[in-house]
Amino acid sequence: MAESSDAANTLNIAADALTESLTPDWGFFIRSSKRHEAFRSAWQEVEVHETRTFGTLFRLDSHFMTSEKDEFFYHENLVHMAAITHGRPRRALIVGGGDGGSAEELFKHPSIEHITLVEIDQAVVDIARRYLQRVHHGSLDDPRLTLKIEDGFAYVKAGTEPFDLIVLDLTDPGGPSTLLYTSEFYRACAARLGDSGIMTLHIASPLANPTQIRETLQRLREVFKHVVPYLTSVPLYGGLWLMAFCSQRADPRRLTPETVEARLQERGIRQLQYYNGAMHSAALALPNFVKEIVA
Repeated sequence: MAESSDAANTLNIAADALTESLTPDWGFFIRSSKRHEAFRSAWQEVEVHETRTFGTLFRLDSHFMTSEKDEFFYHENLVHMAAITHGRPRRALIVGGGDGGSAEELFKHPSIEHITLVEIDQAVVDIARRYLQRVHHGSLDDPRLTLKIEDGFAYVKAGTEPFDLIVLDLTDPGGPSTLLYTSEFYRACAARLGDSGIMTLHIASPLANPTQIRETLQRLREVFKHVVPYLTSVPLYGGLWLMAFCSQRADPRRLTPETVEARLQERGIRQLQYYNGAMHSAALALPNFVKEIVA
């Protein structure tokens, strides 16, 4: 094989490339074809771009949050592992999730009567309404949803309303979300769930952030009897990504692929792009290196 030229072997990352570092030595880029918005809200730096690979893409503080073409990798796995395991979820709380993607997935379950969405930054909701229709599909304006623009930590601590499901759809630890990764917050969530409720959250990349995963799981295990890590792939986040299922009673490992498929059929949920019975079980099957991290 002929040797390639130096120019052909050099990746040209131009000024229109959006970059994100997963570690000080590893990251990736996505090229922006158009910048729709870029400003600082009261809480964080907000950007919306058009991209060839991911369509409309949303960033906070230079971190990729969601895109219209790959959001299903994240939202379907974050929501349906818990919602299908629960027998009949009626009331749900989403902390974060101002793009509306988690709410849209929850509304696919016919038993859902009400969702409370607590988002600290009004700008996130405004951006979603303007640019991310293909992520939320109108869920932010569904009459069954109550939107609260306030601090999620304070809301969960101060209230008493019970929930069947809590979905922590958060930014990575740091800034406004720092307190939402603490044992104190997890205890407050557990109090709202009681014995039969379920909480899910995303944690981190097992390749880039194994220490963060260990620390988060330790805090969760102080509060919940069942803490079940599960794995998915999120292209926008750089690949493998760990999530966790937390409950005092429920355990997703008890569901067979056939049971998952039967529940999806009973609930009339057909428009999924990722989650199904086989993928439910596959997400719970961890590679050996991940088993060592979560042990």
